[in-house]
Amino acid sequence: MSSPKNIYKVLFLSGGKVYEIYARQVSHGAILGFVEVEELIFGERTSVVVDPSEERIKTEFSGVKRTYIPVHAVLRIDEVEKQGVSKISRLEGDNVTPFPMPVYTPGGGDAGNK
Repeated sequence: MSSPKNIYKVLFLSGGKVYEIYARQVSHGAILGFVEVEELIFGERTSVVVDPSEERIKTEFSGVKRTYIPVHAVLRIDEVEKQGVSKISRLEGDNVTPFPMPVYTPGGGDAGNK
């Protein structure tokens, strides 16, 4: 488990867009093939200027205690020193290639031994 001071930046694909979120806990999760992300962190409104991209993602994850992200959708997970701005951006260029599917074989058997 991570300490309460740890902050993780998680980048993942969803609906053709790149999501960047920050959280206090990230683990392999209890559901096979998913990354479990808990205690999402969003910036506090300390100024008059509101970032619309952060407000959009904050609204999307409103009330979410824990989220499960498919392993094949995760682009990167970094432990960072301080929180940045959560956002949703368009996927640009073709330097991102998803993992081949399926990642896990059904039934847990070895396909070569059947």
